[in-house]
Amino acid sequence: MQSHEVHIYTDGAAKGNPGPGGYGVILQWVGKPYKKEFYEGFRLTTNNRMELLAVIVGLEKLKIQGTSVLVVSDSKYVVDSVLKGWVFGWEKKNFEGKKNPDLWMRFLKIYRKHRVDFKWIKGHNNHPQNERCDQLAVMASQQEKLSVDTYYEKVQQD
Repeated sequence: MQSHEVHIYTDGAAKGNPGPGGYGVILQWVGKPYKKEFYEGFRLTTNNRMELLAVIVGLEKLKIQGTSVLVVSDSKYVVDSVLKGWVFGWEKKNFEGKKNPDLWMRFLKIYRKHRVDFKWIKGHNNHPQNERCDQLAVMASQQEKLSVDTYYEKVQQD
């Protein structure tokens, strides 16, 4: 595995699934004292959407194209979809019959701008950054003012 310039730790949460949800992201430059945290909450969403959105937001925060990144996530949904190549097959079929096509298309657009590796870790297993991301995601989902997951809410109404 190559050495990485940036590590992105992510987590998503939704209470009720669907229900209020949020994501948490920690972005760290390797070997530098640079660490940023990001989070956002939504009034109606799913856990998988928040897990995927966390990865997208982390990658979108990178300013330098072609950055070597390690994404660390406890989401089998996200990690397996990429590492096992499923998402690329879904893309070829225009995500027909697949959940979260809006986010997968957004993911692929930013994913292709960087050199991204994924590492799956077990959630709630005392991994410091994963625990912090979980705290951020839960906190974000409990804020008074929550964003609207427009695509998800529209699909729910159709």
